[in-house]
Amino acid sequence: MKICTPQPSGPKHHGLKRYGLIAVLFASACGSASSEQVGAVDTVFKFIGPDHKIVVDAYDDPKVKGVTCYVSRAKTGGIKGALGLAEDRAEASIACRQTGPISFDKPLDQQDEMFSERISLVFKRLRVVRMVDSKRNTLVYLTYSDRVIEGFPQNSVTAVPVPAGTMIPVK
Repeated sequence: MKICTPQPSGPKHHGLKRYGLIAVLFASACGSASSEQVGAVDTVFKFIGPDHKIVVDAYDDPKVKGVTCYVSRAKTGGIKGALGLAEDRAEASIACRQTGPISFDKPLDQQDEMFSERISLVFKRLRVVRMVDSKRNTLVYLTYSDRVIEGFPQNSVTAVPVPAGTMIPVK
């Protein structure tokens, strides 16, 4: 059963429709990879809204037990940051470490996106890609940011050597 409600019309209600669209876009942008914030430092004081800051988040690799990646990046504060409308900078740094015994439930792809998270309302995403260096028995993690319209070359890379007795299963 479809329920219809009357919609206001006229010039003064066009702004309401625009804000409704922004709310829908914001709600769809809120989905993100599972992470835990480890900490944050303020970098710029804002009179209204949260301060600009650098945050450090921990991401456990969902396909490799015993590996955690720590990603630091800037978070824009102020009114736009508080409303989720700010566009964060496209720069991030990554460090992945062995945090327990490394094990694999199933073979890994040679290259696979480990996680992706929106860092602007619509166009920009922070991505972490896992690559397997079979020759050196090492997992390589690359973080970068992209846009639908224009890519950004800023990136950071880290590597986690897997203990000699544990081979990385690759598809």
